[in-house]
Amino acid sequence: MKALVQRVTTASVEVEGRIVGSITHGLLLFLGVEKGDTTADLEYLCGKVAGLRIFSDNNGKMNLSIRDTGGSALVVSQFTLSSDCRKGNRPSFDNAETPKRARDFYELFIARLKDSGIPVQTGSFGAHMKVVLENDGPVTFLVDSRPQNADPSR
Repeated sequence: MKALVQRVTTASVEVEGRIVGSITHGLLLFLGVEKGDTTADLEYLCGKVAGLRIFSDNNGKMNLSIRDTGGSALVVSQFTLSSDCRKGNRPSFDNAETPKRARDFYELFIARLKDSGIPVQTGSFGAHMKVVLENDGPVTFLVDSRPQNADPSR
C-alpha cells in the first residue's frame, strides 16, 4: 500500500464540475492499493500518515503531525501509484489491486483516519477527478507499507 503525502495549504477534488472534497491546512493523500496488501499494511500506513511530523513548530522545524496542528486530510484513490515503469514506455498496472478490493481498503483507510481524530474529506473512488492543490513547502513524501529491504519490525 502506498500513499503520496503532500502538505498543503489548500486542496480540492472536482468530479463532473462539482467539488466533492476540499480542505485547508493539512495533507493531500493519494492512496494506492496493491495486490497482496493486508490490513496490517493499512494499519501501518494509516498510523504512519497520522503521525508524520512534517508540519513546522514555533522554531520552523518539521516537528508536528497533522494531529498536533488540527489539520485535515483529503484522501484520493490513485491506482497509478502501483504502476511499474521500468520496462518499456507504457506503465504496467499489474501490481494494482482489483477495483472492489481496492475500494474496500480505501474506505477502511478513510474510516481509520477518522477514528484517529483527523477530519477527512475524500475524492470519488474510480471517478475521473480534477485535483487542485497548493503544496506547502513543497513538502511531499512517498510512504510505502512494503518497501524493498524493509525492516520487518517497521
